[in-house]
Amino acid sequence: MATAAVRLRVSVIMPCRNERAHIRQSLASVLASDLPPGDMEVLVVDGASTDGTADLVREIARSEPRVRLLENPARIVPTALNLAIREAAGDVIVRLDAHNEYPPEYIPRLVDWLERTGADNVGGAWITRPGAPTPVAQGIACALTHPFGIGNAKYRLGVSEPVRVDTVPFGCYRRDVFDRIGLFDEEMVRNQDDEFNLRLLRAGGTILLVPDVVSYYHARTSFRQLARMYYQYGYYKPLVIRKVGAVMTVRQLAPAALVLGLLALAAGSLAWITLLPVLAVAMMVYLVAAAIAAARAAKGMGWRAAVSSFLAFPILHFGYGIGFLWGAARLAAGRHRPSTSLGAVPISR
Repeated sequence: MATAAVRLRVSVIMPCRNERAHIRQSLASVLASDLPPGDMEVLVVDGASTDGTADLVREIARSEPRVRLLENPARIVPTALNLAIREAAGDVIVRLDAHNEYPPEYIPRLVDWLERTGADNVGGAWITRPGAPTPVAQGIACALTHPFGIGNAKYRLGVSEPVRVDTVPFGCYRRDVFDRIGLFDEEMVRNQDDEFNLRLLRAGGTILLVPDVVSYYHARTSFRQLARMYYQYGYYKPLVIRKVGAVMTVRQLAPAALVLGLLALAAGSLAWITLLPVLAVAMMVYLVAAAIAAARAAKGMGWRAAVSSFLAFPILHFGYGIGFLWGAARLAAGRHRPSTSLGAVPISR
């Protein structure tokens, strides 16, 4: 691609923890980018992995001078990102995850859009793939691609022209953005991109979701992993709202509203038996909607994937909703604190 993109030095920053199963493939896709070798460095920041991820990255770095391993004793994403940004030598910072694969044109096109539009941060669509060849993994991936599961998030659905948005999954930033508004908030074990991007918008910055740029995300492979991840997303969302003083989109409140509404009906039915039918109808409506969405999302993948998708919907909705309510309660009580135990999971979406 003969554009301004190839004339800029790019620093790819990649936080990871226990990603041995994915990081070789992810790094291979990044290193195959359509950029001259001298125009890109890749900073992998390992969060004290226990599965040999760091050793694997060192092995790759011995034969690939563009790759450098940094250590992140704190283990959580924002500290990894900040370590890498301080070490980065690039004019452009591209934040990537080790759980994804990136086509050769991914980084050059993002940098080209950054230059042509004058935006501060650009990103592309995120295509979800099963993390394993199992019905459960297939069902989880289906749930994460259907609007019933993830709402109307544009970066999951794609766009046909550049659209101003409040966040993108993996940012391609101008280096001076971090000089203007600071680094990532290290209290944000999860949702640090959301908080940073809202801060960027508040400072007058522009974030664009652009067409013809996609990455491929390998979804979680078990219901336990899915529940844990979405609980964390929900738990830290109230902290984002408090820090920036705004709710980005109504869809972020929907799971908490669902959980709170059902809890209120359940509690109310203890005092007023007439509320029991209302609770039963509400649950039935949700389950029927989940069943219809699962059938459509997993169409052609078999009944086992459809059942797994049906189970994945309440897991991600209730996991997020319960996490949100618990995080809000702890925040109100002044007890919302960063947790290394929450952060000690694979550092990726």
